[in-house]
Amino acid sequence: MTTPTLLIGTRGSLLATTQSGHVRDAMGERGFPAKLHIVTTHGDVNMAPVERIGVGVFTQALREALQAGECDIAVHSFKDLPTEPDPRFKLVVPVRADARDCLIARDGLTLSELPQGAKVGTGAPRRISQLKALRPDLEILPLRGNIDTRMGKVTSGELDAVVLAFAGLERVGRGEQATDVFDPADFLPAPAQGALAIECRVDDERACAALDSIADETAFAEAQAERVVLNRLEAGCTAPVAAHSFVTGSGELEVTGAVAALDGTTVLRATVAGPVGQAAELGEKVAAQLIADGASTLLGA
Repeated sequence: MTTPTLLIGTRGSLLATTQSGHVRDAMGERGFPAKLHIVTTHGDVNMAPVERIGVGVFTQALREALQAGECDIAVHSFKDLPTEPDPRFKLVVPVRADARDCLIARDGLTLSELPQGAKVGTGAPRRISQLKALRPDLEILPLRGNIDTRMGKVTSGELDAVVLAFAGLERVGRGEQATDVFDPADFLPAPAQGALAIECRVDDERACAALDSIADETAFAEAQAERVVLNRLEAGCTAPVAAHSFVTGSGELEVTGAVAALDGTTVLRATVAGPVGQAAELGEKVAAQLIADGASTLLGA
């Protein structure tokens, strides 16, 4: 008897199909054969800044295709999902990739080595605010497009550097092209960066079993804590909110969150640690501390 093949809905970019291909392969190794199904999203055809076209722009079409039965499973970059859970879908997180941000600069330069007034491309307020905090002299310019488009602006000389998620570079086999990988102690990534969110319909038993076979509890806890910070601050994925968590050598989950003024003049940070099983509560505590320190005022500005 032939085992039915699951359809994995994915965006059509190189990064999306590569990371979805990893999910396909992992499921196949566990007895759940699958193949990719390309779904075009509004964000793939509209090159306006993400803050203008809306939070969830890359995920809505995938969720609609999943709900309509066009595919059995959807693969998202977890940081792109709205923070409120969707009761229609089961969600798991597989083993997480490197959560850090990185710089791709001309001549192999690091952030500290960039010349005065260097042109750096990024469209994320979170990155802009932290770059400005570390290097207020930089000229930050908007950036959209796939990895090749963004990196091409450096090789063409249009920009001195761009900032990308290191996980994306590594997933497409180009991690060695990063000229500086930022320490989260200095430059916090987006909540859930490096984590994939794999969804299926809650009533699809076979797809649910496939998701369970690749789920990683630690990765889920880390991403959950970080996204609770984002959610409690009532901020979307385009807000200048950053968060990072990891399991310490003593087995605790350490969660750090930050909110920054867009010009980099003020950066609020808070860190708590506790049991991995209390990830959501730890995220709540970080958010509460940031709010007490004035995060709402910064976000309102």
